[in-house]
Amino acid sequence: MAENLVIQTTGLTKTYIMGKTELHALGGINLTVATGEMIAIMGASGSGKSTLMNILGCLDYPTSGTYSLDGIRVDGMSRNQLADIRNRKIGFVFQGFNLLARTSALDNVELPLLYDRSGQKLDPAGRAQETLEQVGLGDRLHHQPNELSGGQQQRVAIARALVTRPAILMADEPTGNLDSRTSIEVMALFQELNGKGITVLIVTHEKDLSEYARRRIELCDGVVVRDEPVQGRRVAAQDLARFTLAEPAV
Repeated sequence: MAENLVIQTTGLTKTYIMGKTELHALGGINLTVATGEMIAIMGASGSGKSTLMNILGCLDYPTSGTYSLDGIRVDGMSRNQLADIRNRKIGFVFQGFNLLARTSALDNVELPLLYDRSGQKLDPAGRAQETLEQVGLGDRLHHQPNELSGGQQQRVAIARALVTRPAILMADEPTGNLDSRTSIEVMALFQELNGKGITVLIVTHEKDLSEYARRRIELCDGVVVRDEPVQGRRVAAQDLARFTLAEPAV
């Protein structure tokens, strides 16, 4: 039986025109992502990983090539069509959390349902509460961002990304503003969600964090130079337990 592909690209390119200069950001990306995978996309600054994420996230257009998201051909769609697909099919998690200040965790998570047309907004508060409980914040529903730790804020952001039940969860440097322990906690949550069948795609420059993924893709100068399973995959929950044991007693 053929794999159920959530992402499939063929010959994906992106060229930026800067005056008389052409900048080739992507040089022909062939990529497949099956439902239920957890993938880390890596590369140095300027490698093309952010450009690729923007295209896969329907935030930008490819110059050429084809892209199907959850079985729907999206290259060539209008800006409004891309926005609709993006809202229905993709959950985004960003480095900076992007939460609304002076707004409760519940209201922050409920927000995407205001733009959703699938009927889930018939009970947006109920869906938001259920999703916050899923990420371990059932007791923080009415806390505002400034009343939450960095890790808790990122969990709210992850819940907001999950509340529409997207086909894929995309995270761009999701631990960039977090300390080591909290970063592992976030990766433990990603692994837990992935274990429940959620497809997770993470852009990171940190090799250590990529070891929590099932598969690692490395870009250089706009092309894929490595695409391989992660050998000796780390289990974040086990690393957290060791981290706790290593902490000095108070």
